[in-house]
Amino acid sequence: MKDMNQNSLAVSQSRALAGATFMVLGGVAFSLLNVVTQWLTMKLAFPPASAVFWQYAFAFLFSLPFLRKAGLSSMRTNYPWRHVVRVVFAALGVEAWVSGLAAVPIWQAIALVMTSPFFIVLGARLFLGERVGAARWAATAVGFAGAMIILQPWSDSFTWAALLPVLSALLWGASSLITKSLTGIEKPETITVWLLVLLTPINGGLALAAGFAVPMGAALALFLLAGLLTVVAQYLLTLAYATADAAYVQPFDGWLFFDYAPAGYLWLGAALILSASLFIMRNEMRKERKLA
Repeated sequence: MKDMNQNSLAVSQSRALAGATFMVLGGVAFSLLNVVTQWLTMKLAFPPASAVFWQYAFAFLFSLPFLRKAGLSSMRTNYPWRHVVRVVFAALGVEAWVSGLAAVPIWQAIALVMTSPFFIVLGARLFLGERVGAARWAATAVGFAGAMIILQPWSDSFTWAALLPVLSALLWGASSLITKSLTGIEKPETITVWLLVLLTPINGGLALAAGFAVPMGAALALFLLAGLLTVVAQYLLTLAYATADAAYVQPFDGWLFFDYAPAGYLWLGAALILSASLFIMRNEMRKERKLA
């Protein structure tokens, strides 16, 4: 019996380590993706809407083996409009995120997009009727206070472009809430295939409306890399969640590539957002373990 318990513990620890490793690698891939995206939009001045289209168009091409395996028959659903609205919110969130990367330092964008869990808490209470305890409300308040410290809307240096990462967090939070409502009534393959199939045409329409641009030379190579990184990052995160209940890992910051770093009390705002977000996510993980 002792040997069986030791073997079970060893397997559990091994899965946890593997899950954490996949999560870290996924975070690195997302970090590299953010750097590539900001280089394209800020350094090469590629239009953000077209940048989103090409990134996800190439990601779609790299995802074709999965689509072939899953088959379009997996799109059968009784809730088509719920899927459409979810993907539209996700697409608009990506548009806001990439536009934000073209306008604000990458550390600021990453810190502000971490407000997404707070919008999910608010949305879950308002639209899903979930009970939100005092601790989660307190964490949400702390996170928004951190966002205000970073944004400084009262200062003369404030620009409306600084709100774009917050807008992306709001839109991704809305998309996540719809996804949460679908997980109990749809197969994971159905949710994934709807996203893959709809994202590229929606992004294409947004790019056409903003003035379509075609990448050439170095930009084309970077978009191929961005598409590959998008698929790899998502796949690694899927492996992480499938392998173990891995803790959330903050992606590496990108200021080494862009000579940006938060100064002075702005570190406080970033720390408040990160701490509050981690608290909420760890709280959700504990709740899921109790239900399991």
